[in-house]
Amino acid sequence: MTLSSNWPYPRWVAHRGAGKLAPENTMSAFRLGAAHGYRMFECDAKLSRDGVLFLMHDADLKRTTNAQGTGSDLSMGELAQLDAGSWHSRSHAGENLPTLEALARWCLANHLYLNVEIKPTPGQELETGRATGALMNRIWPQNVVPPLFTSFKADSLRGAREVAAHIPRGLLVDKLADGSGDTELQLALELGCQALVLNHALWDAALVAKVHAAGLRCSSYTVNDEWAAQRLIDLGTDGIITDRVDLFSPAQDGPLL
Repeated sequence: MTLSSNWPYPRWVAHRGAGKLAPENTMSAFRLGAAHGYRMFECDAKLSRDGVLFLMHDADLKRTTNAQGTGSDLSMGELAQLDAGSWHSRSHAGENLPTLEALARWCLANHLYLNVEIKPTPGQELETGRATGALMNRIWPQNVVPPLFTSFKADSLRGAREVAAHIPRGLLVDKLADGSGDTELQLALELGCQALVLNHALWDAALVAKVHAAGLRCSSYTVNDEWAAQRLIDLGTDGIITDRVDLFSPAQDGPLL
């Protein structure tokens, strides 16, 4: 298989909006990332009790809101009343938890790219993948570069593929089963993925060559140091997800050091 030249996404991706500069997965974060020149944004999506996709990384509400318990146990109306900014700073007190639809429509209105990490509450893997695919089928125009779906959960990618097979997918991986990457690459191929998205430390020249030879793209998370970003650029990887929207220029494609 040859590597497809049809990869429309920028190299640099802003993690959860603007990394740690604003409360993650809030509209303020995405606006701040855009103000730093970023044109592609990663977010985390999970399902509310009443089936609405909302933005949150953790299953539990405690770290990033003023509430406790499992986010998916609440309706979207209840989630919308939570304070998702005070934990970060006073200046962001009162931030709301956005819906994935709100973020997607903002990206469309501003001609921006979106990476949706399907981050299901445990037990909702397939359902969350299907819902994410269905939402994008409903609102994302066919003539616009589609979002990229990623997930650590194979069933979430399967669910998304069931209802929106045309939307590209990437398998997220934190550890390699045997160090070679063969197991993970095979799973990505079985899932019909277009990318393998690894913990950045896992990439080496051999694995990049292997993944590219299989026709997939190589992306990395979460890259916050110049030496790490330079290593990935030198290896010829395709995507870099970063918190450091204040450090890395999204136009940067050459030497960083």
